[in-house]
Amino acid sequence: IVYESTLAPPQGAGPPDIEIALDPDMGAFMEVVHGLERNKPLDLIIHSPGGSVEAAEAIVRYLRGRFPSFRVVVPVAAMSAATMIAMAADEIVMASHSQLGPIDPQVTIATPEGPRSAPAAAIMRQFQEAQEDLMENPGHLAAWLPILRSFAPALLQICDTSTRLSKAIVAEWLEAYMFSGDASAAQKARKVADFLGDYGEFKSHARPLDRTSLRRQGLKVTDLESDQKLQDLVLSVHHAISHLMDKTGTTKIVENHDGRSWLRRVGVVEIPASSLSEPPQLNRQQRRAAGARKRKGGKK
Repeated sequence: IVYESTLAPPQGAGPPDIEIALDPDMGAFMEVVHGLERNKPLDLIIHSPGGSVEAAEAIVRYLRGRFPSFRVVVPVAAMSAATMIAMAADEIVMASHSQLGPIDPQVTIATPEGPRSAPAAAIMRQFQEAQEDLMENPGHLAAWLPILRSFAPALLQICDTSTRLSKAIVAEWLEAYMFSGDASAAQKARKVADFLGDYGEFKSHARPLDRTSLRRQGLKVTDLESDQKLQDLVLSVHHAISHLMDKTGTTKIVENHDGRSWLRRVGVVEIPASSLSEPPQLNRQQRRAAGARKRKGGKK
């Protein structure tokens, strides 16, 4: 199954059009899983900026309950909640350019300028900083007041529980799946979850984590380049989907190997008639072979 979202959303696209969300994603997965054999392992090709932790949890529960084993393949980027889904796999396959990301939760708060998202850990740190500063310098209250007014009731509690939740879910999945059978599974799982959720370490929710840094944490990561056939197939699928999104306004696609698919589109994009008569796109292996023939034919 492939699950891909555009990382360059078109005008008018909202969070459900791009991000991992219970609605519509759960229905999309149910659509493409219907009819697939239960006794075969699942490869999930995922390219996503992330989204809802709760939606990621529901999707993982559904897929892990449906298939005997689960491998995640990352053609380019699986960030935030998509990284969490990768942590539920038995194995992760990544290319040299592929990346995962931190899992520290982002919280949306109301401000006079409108809603804004911020790392939960950063919100808690700023409140602590305000407390410490005002204890020593009560005269600074006027400077802090505009910021403190945006701290809605229970905001700090929400930040704290969201941070704990994302780490707990990842630790649970790693212990149950990737580290299953390891005598130190619980300790290793907690260490990885704490690492991925450490805002102080990464300082940005968009920081890329390559396969080398993930292996240092003990994760089972396989090089996509180690299987040239698989690499060609995965990247050809990814490039074809990128082309589809550019041309049709598609922002999200879920599709299985039999061609059963679900797509989400924003707006109406006019496709030039000439593009419909173009020959089928070549895959990477075919493009390389064609390039080699052209270079060979051009030699004197």
